[in-house]
Amino acid sequence: ANGSFTTLAAALQAAGLVDALKADGPFTVFAPTDEAFAKLPAGTVEGLLKPENIEQLKAILLYHVVEGKVMAADVAGIASATALSGKDLAVKVDMGNVYINESKVVLADVEASNGVIHVIDAVLLPPAELSDIADTAVADGRFTTLAAALQAAGLIETLKGEGPFTVFAPTDDAFAKLPAGTVENLLKPENLEQLKSILLYHVVAGKVMAADVVTLTSADAVSGAQISIKVQDGKVYLNDTIQVIITDIETSNGVIHVIDAVLLPAE
Repeated sequence: ANGSFTTLAAALQAAGLVDALKADGPFTVFAPTDEAFAKLPAGTVEGLLKPENIEQLKAILLYHVVEGKVMAADVAGIASATALSGKDLAVKVDMGNVYINESKVVLADVEASNGVIHVIDAVLLPPAELSDIADTAVADGRFTTLAAALQAAGLIETLKGEGPFTVFAPTDDAFAKLPAGTVENLLKPENLEQLKSILLYHVVAGKVMAADVVTLTSADAVSGAQISIKVQDGKVYLNDTIQVIITDIETSNGVIHVIDAVLLPAE
């Protein structure tokens, strides 16, 4: 009835959620205006309204709903809330304004018979689902040699495990720096134990972010060997010469740091 939420109303209708929001509740709804939906990239709303994308639309809409009746005075006292979609919303107060993730609450405490509506100026988009380390490396495109080596060594399933793991991942260019024939030789069945040992020398147990890496002087690899760590001119080096060139690629079971050469265990 408000008139400022025609896109939201159409989306709720398409996702079959109208009756859900007519239920007893109570619910707290962070409601994006038509202008908020208009900020999305062209074609986004039309795409989400297609029958094949209804589950995605439903997940986005349920990310705007919290169980219970949470008034503005209560919102200001919490740092996060779990939406009905199962994902967390960040809540912060800044300069007297309330923000849900990066969306500003522009009108609070619109009371309804089964809860309350807070109007927001941007659509809340759930955080993307993270892939595991193995799938992240494969999808990236810069680690085809590493992916092939992990496959050959039977370590793909390991890096799909719960972890968490920290992986120092050499790019294809890093593998190309090895002497000619090295990779091909390691991929031979008779050398798979050596290959496995080398690959596990790139894995550390636990999720060690860049901010933690720079405080360390060494780390124990899963292979049992030690990796030395130093910081020089603001750059992180492993075993003195191998540079970490990209940090903190987060995955569902750990983190990847990209390195510019292959780590080889001391003989």
